Amino acid sequence: MKCFQIPSLLILLSSTFTFAFPLISEISQDDYSFAKQYLKQIYDFEDGSFNGPRTSNDDSLRASVMKMQKFFGLPITGELDSATLEIMKRPRCGVPDGLQYNHFPNKIRWQHTNVTYRITKYTPDLENKKVDRAIQLAFKLWSDVTPLTFTKILDGEADIMMSFTPRVHGDGYPFDGPGRLLAHAFPPGRGLGGDVHFDEEETWTMGSEGFSLFMVAAHEIGHALGMAHSKDVGALMFPQYSYFKTQDFNLPYDDVQGIQALYGSSNKYDPRPHPKTPEKCNPSLSFDAASKLRGEMIFFKDRFLWRVHPQMTDTPFMTIQSQWPNLPANIDASYENALSEIILFFKGDKYWAVRGYDILPGYPRSIYDFGFPKTVKKIDAALHIAETGKTFFFVKNKCWSYNERAKEMDQGYPKWIEDDWPGISDNVDAVIQQREYIYFFHGFTMSIYYYRDKRVMDIMYANSVVCK
Repeated sequence: MKCFQIPSLLILLSSTFTFAFPLISEISQDDYSFAKQYLKQIYDFEDGSFNGPRTSNDDSLRASVMKMQKFFGLPITGELDSATLEIMKRPRCGVPDGLQYNHFPNKIRWQHTNVTYRITKYTPDLENKKVDRAIQLAFKLWSDVTPLTFTKILDGEADIMMSFTPRVHGDGYPFDGPGRLLAHAFPPGRGLGGDVHFDEEETWTMGSEGFSLFMVAAHEIGHALGMAHSKDVGALMFPQYSYFKTQDFNLPYDDVQGIQALYGSSNKYDPRPHPKTPEKCNPSLSFDAASKLRGEMIFFKDRFLWRVHPQMTDTPFMTIQSQWPNLPANIDASYENALSEIILFFKGDKYWAVRGYDILPGYPRSIYDFGFPKTVKKIDAALHIAETGKTFFFVKNKCWSYNERAKEMDQGYPKWIEDDWPGISDNVDAVIQQREYIYFFHGFTMSIYYYRDKRVMDIMYANSVVCK
């Protein structure tokens, strides 16, 4: 008897996630058709009397939209507004989001700890040995934190059968070509239980181009072990594709808690940290960097970012890599150059230039291009003043002024921060301008600075900019 035959489908939707916010009346019929299909697959929407935008108050549709909004932390309105639609268009996994948090119902799990796997069909995109290595490392994420061991076999029936196959492949859940369904997996059980299928029509890679086999395999293996989706944006089991370099990725804390609830903890020494996702309303929240992006304010913390948009009441929260896959985590500083319409990101003695969502060729480059002395090893914070075309760099207790037009440091710098910015203390974590005010972040506090009078107007918790 086959157990629990709903697969976990990892889907990359063809639309890119952007922050365009049309009015609900501007949402096209194609978008409504797309939304209906999405809700059918993920939230059990039954297409009854709904025939288009003008009947969007259909009870069944509204109920499904509300379920989706609740899962993703959106305002629960039941309306298919543009913000909800944009979330639907993010790359994601197709298993229903209403399952028991972190586990499939009744905690389906393997009853033995030595789990076998077999790769029955490889992809021509990668050498077989590279596929083997990516799959092995993906399994290792889970075996490092549990008593489970994973053994590859070359023939016969394994617990987890893995293959690369296109379109219709015999399990009742066909793939649909490149750019949509990436892979799917079945939870533990007989027959199809535990099996993992990858869409052969995708481009499989070991890096950020195409789709990382390591990242997709690690997510799907989680399903094959009994894990459902997590609401934690930072979790591996969050229902969307996100890229991280293999050597930089540690299983997040949320996934560790979930898998150990099924199988128990490991007695192996594990020196690596398992990162927790920051909470936006934590009063001790601090930021690594802040920047503008086409009218938005972006706040960075560890491998995450919040986007504050003037047309949104909520604050979208995501990983840095979901927006810019080739940027590092733990950004030191960032700013948007209003003259060139690019964003610069700084980490250590390197910086990257991004236009929109694309890193410009030739980066990263050295921060010493700006004229910093070799004694400067990293930038703490950066602030661009659009009105003057000047960018201020904050390093420990000093600041530099850089002329963006002349491409050189201004004479007389560096200066002491307390002299150039009265009332602002040393070691600025992040800084950003909004109209005539400048927000300086230091630990869990934020100083609201009135630029014209050069004075601090108020001091608040740093989290007040994202805690809504």
